Amino acid sequence: MAKDTLKDPYEALGVAKTASDAEIKKAYRQLAKKLHPDLNAGDAGKLEQFKAVSAAYDLLRDAEKRRRFDAGEIDSSGQERPQRQYYRQYAESDPSNRYEFDGGMDDLGDIFSRAFRSHGQGGQGGFSGGPSGGQSQFRMRGADRHFHMEVDFLDAVQGVSRTVTLPEVGRIEVSIPAGIEDGQTLRLAGKGEPGIGGGPAGDAMVRIAVRPDAVFTREGNDLLLELPVSIDEAVLGGSVEVPVPGGRVKLKVPPNSSSGRVMRLRGKGVAPARGTPGDLLVTLKIVLSESDDTALADAVRAWRAKNHYDPRAGWRGNRS
Repeated sequence: MAKDTLKDPYEALGVAKTASDAEIKKAYRQLAKKLHPDLNAGDAGKLEQFKAVSAAYDLLRDAEKRRRFDAGEIDSSGQERPQRQYYRQYAESDPSNRYEFDGGMDDLGDIFSRAFRSHGQGGQGGFSGGPSGGQSQFRMRGADRHFHMEVDFLDAVQGVSRTVTLPEVGRIEVSIPAGIEDGQTLRLAGKGEPGIGGGPAGDAMVRIAVRPDAVFTREGNDLLLELPVSIDEAVLGGSVEVPVPGGRVKLKVPPNSSSGRVMRLRGKGVAPARGTPGDLLVTLKIVLSESDDTALADAVRAWRAKNHYDPRAGWRGNRS
């Protein structure tokens, strides 16, 4: 049996075979952010690792593909393993009939005779008569072609039109709708394999992989980001610029805002082509200056002497 062309998907993501969907997704996000080509420009090794991680997640996130891989029906690249399939069919069959053809037909001649009979009766059979009414021709729809396309996070959120070159298809305009999610598939009608005997062409099936973003993450139609704020902005409040898809907006930070406070900007999340727009959820994170600020330290000491409080009062971690 030929070896798999790709690394074992569980090994690529660093998870156990018993890992839950949430654990697989978390492992993929962590690795994708670390290995993303935008953060490792010119590093061919990191690029190959990123591709392997993306391929592994593409397989394991699909429940049916994961089941078939675990059962040994497909390899890590998603290709069939016919040897195992045939063996299972052999093992599960009646011992006295293991080597007999069982396709619901008597023999191959019956297959062709039924096809010709269907055409002769005006049906939509797989054979059509030639110009002279003599030799018949097989007519069949072309096979679908399957492609993989990576898009930037914000392009997936906002939608974008791309001119791409697909193998054996050539240059083609692909319209990516706003709000498309990682793993969704676009169907390009008639861009697959040519039909046989005048049959229609198949379709091109383009599976979308959304690259992670350095600022935003997505949950449904909501976008999440962590916003650094200074200590004075947190204590006194202030107006801070926040990135949103397509631009920036002002966010009013209330006085006495702690790290971890979540603020919601309604309608500033993903606005899908169909459905209700999501929100932008901004989590505040207080960031101190890296330089020594003696004036700030003196002010805090003076404040502590008069206004000490216990921020861990009622905290669950205090339980013995």
